[in-house]
Amino acid sequence: MQSEKQSNSPIKKILQSISDASLVPFLAILTAVVLGGLIISFVGGDPFLAYKGLLQGSFGSTKALSETAVWATPYIFAGLAVALAFKGGLFNIGAEGQLAVGAVFSALIGYALPEWLGFDLPIFIHLPLAIFVGMLTGGIWAAIVGALKAYTGGHEVINTIMMNYIALNTTSFLLNGVMKDRSPTNVIARTPLIAESARLPAIFDGLRIHWGFVLALLVAFLIWWLLNKTTLGFEIRTVGLNPDAAQYAGINVKRTIIITMLLSGMLAGLAGSIEVTGLNYRHELGFSVGYGFDAIAIALLGKSHPLGIVLASFLFAAMRNGATRMQFLTQMPVDLISMIQALILLFVAADAIVRYIYRIKSKGERVVLTRGWGG
Repeated sequence: MQSEKQSNSPIKKILQSISDASLVPFLAILTAVVLGGLIISFVGGDPFLAYKGLLQGSFGSTKALSETAVWATPYIFAGLAVALAFKGGLFNIGAEGQLAVGAVFSALIGYALPEWLGFDLPIFIHLPLAIFVGMLTGGIWAAIVGALKAYTGGHEVINTIMMNYIALNTTSFLLNGVMKDRSPTNVIARTPLIAESARLPAIFDGLRIHWGFVLALLVAFLIWWLLNKTTLGFEIRTVGLNPDAAQYAGINVKRTIIITMLLSGMLAGLAGSIEVTGLNYRHELGFSVGYGFDAIAIALLGKSHPLGIVLASFLFAAMRNGATRMQFLTQMPVDLISMIQALILLFVAADAIVRYIYRIKSKGERVVLTRGWGG
């Protein structure tokens, strides 16, 4: 009997830790939903009808589920990018720019490589190459910031914001110039369509959900494995918690900072690559506006845990996908969804408010989001 209790104790500890980690985010979401409902009532709407429309638009049919998964895919990649940087004590606000860089270079390989080579490539070469190039360029874009942080002490928040401007304006220049689709019917800034051999196939006929969604779930597991089961993951977490102690223990802190930003940028670049190869089949200016910034909220809501990132991504995807149905039923503006997202972020980021409201004691260590200039 005693041995049976002992064997159950690890399971109970795991369940307890999951419960403790998810309690505050759940209450933050609940509080934001209730406040959102009160605001809808205040402006003359029906909150129950609004949330009914939100659920119907997100999960009410096979097509709705497919579209929610499509929305969730880039959120998972971008959320993992921000969360991985958090684990290393870095605040990567540059996911938006890294995603755009990854998307534009993935599109370039997708449509231009066969023309450069003079022959068509098989899908098992062209598709992985297009995805890898986009992922790599996103990683290099972020590694520049990591190197500046490691060797000059330049703050990654400032540098990633500036790199966002450079990336987005450079992308705009390319899409309006040398990479613009020259078709007579095209009048907007976008690349030509990528080749068939660079496209991710759909999982089900008639639905837009593609294999990039499965890849996103696989990558989430790999990031969990990296952080918890490898030496590099231990070094990233140690540097994130205390770089001075990590240095004393023999960890190369500068190298770890650069690698952390490189991997973070590769995940963001992967988000852009998958959107190009699996969904849009080209890069179009403005297609990804908001993914990189929403990823910050997703990483916070998911407590920087890969499973939490997946769940938070589905929440944000459901709100984005269900907003149209909510607007149709209630005639309320879609901006309400952004308001609810902002409330969720407010309560998750300032979790002391939630703990005070519901009288919850703080447990466990907090994730170090960023360190001071030169830290």
